[in-house]
Amino acid sequence: MLTIHGVTRSRASRIIWLCHELDLPFKQVPVIQAYRLANPDAPDAPLNTHSESFLKLSPAGAIPVLQDGDLVLSESFACTLHLARKYGQPLGPGDAIEDALILQWSFYAVTSIEEDALTILSNLGKGSPRPPEAEKAISQAAERLLRPFRVLDDHIARHGHMVGGRFTVADLNLAEVVRYAQGHAGLMGRFPALKVWLEACQSRPAFQKMWQARLDEPA
Repeated sequence: MLTIHGVTRSRASRIIWLCHELDLPFKQVPVIQAYRLANPDAPDAPLNTHSESFLKLSPAGAIPVLQDGDLVLSESFACTLHLARKYGQPLGPGDAIEDALILQWSFYAVTSIEEDALTILSNLGKGSPRPPEAEKAISQAAERLLRPFRVLDDHIARHGHMVGGRFTVADLNLAEVVRYAQGHAGLMGRFPALKVWLEACQSRPAFQKMWQARLDEPA
């Protein structure tokens, strides 16, 4: 059985969503981020990314970590891509061309979208009215996202999905990154195809199952 180390309120959500899509049973070890704890090194601290037992598994001290038999794998997209390849279609690549395109869009999510989308998410969470520096950070990040979101919006308008005309791990990976900017209504409103696509991804039963588990976790 697969083991996913990491709470659902983390990038482990990507792997959990995929496992639900593929009907893969898994065990989840709820390793929490050390920064969420007042004293992660306290003797009574819950299992976290500073815990000695976890660091033996992941010297980088980062979640998620996937164990698949003898394979111990970190980096959330490496984990989702591995599982999609291993278990195949419809979410995985059907051939080498699809594999290359899935890699392309997954890397695009990480290199061109994730940092600015996270900036929007973190600053939107600072309440209202937000301090001027938060508003500036949101505005600048949204401006930088115009080009990559335009690329996605155009591609989705023409093809419906990222690869192969069907929902694949490329859609899942991108949706989990675009989600960080979803709360910026003005930005998302400029890209109707992207907005509709994201809502469709999040309406899938597997996403809903993961999201409910995430909501049920302590904040």
